[in-house]
Amino acid sequence: MSQLKQPNEIKKMAASGRQLAEILDEVKKHVRVGISTGELDRIAAKLMQDAGVKPAFLGYRGYPGVLCTSRNEQVVHGIPSNDEILQNGDLLSIDIGIVKEGWYADMAETVAVGNISYAAERLMSTTREALQRGIAALKIGEPLGRVGAAVQSFSESRGYGVVRDLCGHGIGRAMHEDPMVPNYGSAESGPIVQPGLVIAIEPMITAGKWQVKTLADGWTVVTADGGLSAHFEKTVAVTEHGVEILTGLSHGKNSRA
Repeated sequence: MSQLKQPNEIKKMAASGRQLAEILDEVKKHVRVGISTGELDRIAAKLMQDAGVKPAFLGYRGYPGVLCTSRNEQVVHGIPSNDEILQNGDLLSIDIGIVKEGWYADMAETVAVGNISYAAERLMSTTREALQRGIAALKIGEPLGRVGAAVQSFSESRGYGVVRDLCGHGIGRAMHEDPMVPNYGSAESGPIVQPGLVIAIEPMITAGKWQVKTLADGWTVVTADGGLSAHFEKTVAVTEHGVEILTGLSHGKNSRA
């Protein structure tokens, strides 16, 4: 059952989302060849501390980091490490979440490290566009399945795989709430979208096959065929006036779809 939010609650979630977007924007400035994912994690932790917000991931089911930093064939949940040094040509997916005054916000972006290949750039731009198409498909009175159908049709039309084992989710007072938001499936599936729905939409797209596996650390999910992966995520709210992107920057990037 979807936990619909009131307008005043969405306003509070928007404040959390803007704060998160600002923190991720600052973390991205530090992404460069030669930095470790462990150092990026420490930077994010300090930014959260300075902002007076709590990291959403740290300690979640025993997770040891503030960020999830997933490189190349790593799809999601890569654990930051001082031994993992970014190399020229890497794709790095940064997944980040916070809790501000009891309200969660969650987002992810894939960024280029140094000079990336055309294939990597095409995968990254396709995944970013798939997210936008998923958000655009979210409409009051229509099935939630329209979101996943839009992501899947666009991504597969460009020759990519759409991860099935992981999906988006409702969000609010908890990181993961109902409903689940798959990135594939029938446009006629899922609950009917209503005002007050707040969800995290997060396409995970692969350059090869969609199948994934989890490494021995119990967290890091990688493509089964070793192909590249990209991941973009936004927290969005459905209001009477349309769809609002909550994890946007205050200077013009927090928008309605």
